[in-house]
Amino acid sequence: MSKPSVDRSIHILIADDHPVVRDGLRSMLSTQPDFRVVGEAVNGVEAVQLAARLKPDVILLDLEMPDLDGVSVLTQVRATDPQARVIIVTAYDTDERILQAVVAGAQGYLLKGAPREEIFRAIRVVYEGGSLLQPIVASKLMRHLSHQASQSADMESLTPRELEVLCLLAQGKSNKQIAAELVITERTTKFHVSSIFSKLEAANRTEAVKIAVQRGLVTLAQ
Repeated sequence: MSKPSVDRSIHILIADDHPVVRDGLRSMLSTQPDFRVVGEAVNGVEAVQLAARLKPDVILLDLEMPDLDGVSVLTQVRATDPQARVIIVTAYDTDERILQAVVAGAQGYLLKGAPREEIFRAIRVVYEGGSLLQPIVASKLMRHLSHQASQSADMESLTPRELEVLCLLAQGKSNKQIAAELVITERTTKFHVSSIFSKLEAANRTEAVKIAVQRGLVTLAQ
């Protein structure tokens, strides 16, 4: 008896709400003997469900999806399958959500209308464990990570007491009010405020609060 053949093709899930785009991708991918489209999702919720059920090797995911957008889909898919390989498909390479998707775990992105060979190469590269980051996105990602590191450094450099004082500053409380609430002397409060200014490189209370909000150290009450 002959042994059953083993399917060594790359299983691909297409997630896009436009039928023309799905048809075009499916027809294009079918020309490659090592590609096999195993599913098509028409909205974000279906994309999450099919990804979980079909376990595709590569997901081509549109950013603009009904019900759940591409970034939300990616976040849910990666939460249940951290090894999921996802290529974002988008119409504009200036979309800030590309960066959000990369941070969420996407291996790269393709522009709609990209040459066939570029799409084929992208799928094979990602399937093999590689990534596709255009220079502009790579640059934005580095700035984003640098900003995150800066926020982390701020959190680590401010003492727990200074963070308490900073939160009260953000509420518009005076040094006297802060001292009373934290049961410390007004002189100690002034010391903490001065230290906060120095660490955040702020000239005054307003600037300190503004910097703290921008860096996610505090939130302002609505």
